[in-house]
Amino acid sequence: MATTTGPRSAGQLALRVAVVEDETLMRTFVGRILDAQQDMRLVAEAADYAEGRDRLTPGTVDVVVMDVDLGTGNGIALATAVQRADPHVAILLLSAQDVLDLVLAARAGNARPWSYLSKKSSLDAATLVRAVRGAARGDVVIDPELVERAQTRAGTPLAGLTAGQVKVLRLAAEGFSNAYIAESLGISPRSVENHLYAIYRALDVPADTMNPRVAAVLAYVQQTSRY
Repeated sequence: MATTTGPRSAGQLALRVAVVEDETLMRTFVGRILDAQQDMRLVAEAADYAEGRDRLTPGTVDVVVMDVDLGTGNGIALATAVQRADPHVAILLLSAQDVLDLVLAARAGNARPWSYLSKKSSLDAATLVRAVRGAARGDVVIDPELVERAQTRAGTPLAGLTAGQVKVLRLAAEGFSNAYIAESLGISPRSVENHLYAIYRALDVPADTMNPRVAAVLAYVQQTSRY
């Protein structure tokens, strides 16, 4: 497994991905899926906090798939340390716990938002790959099963969205592109953009927000209940 050191250049198309997971089977499963993608390359694996700290050096990785409970260490602490050393690294949390509150908290203190997939969901290759690509773009990607069963809290701005806008926002939260959302809903890409602009206004996303899509997805997480 070769490791490229330094910032990712324009000509370096493959995403450099690392997997930190204490369960050998899960680490192997995730690593093989990602390394098989033409636009990804597995550059590091680690089984615990110490290995992750040693192998995830600044400038060598673009996305880290991070288990929260590492047995001998805390994945949240490691993810925070990795981003502190290299703010360009994207984090995709993989956990049996519901860590959406940590995703919200991380956004307040880190340059890049965190994404989250649940080990309790029906995790498949397509979902994993989509989440890694979304995280690399700077989006927040949330586990699809959690998104679909989330219930809007009464009295929130989210409750004022139309049914069509909610569908668009849910698909955005699952990491789908505008083109896919348009095809899935049978509408034009321009209609998707119009829906998103309306969502940003309804959720009071500031006009100067660098990534309004991220802000809207985080608002969705904040204004829904999952139980």
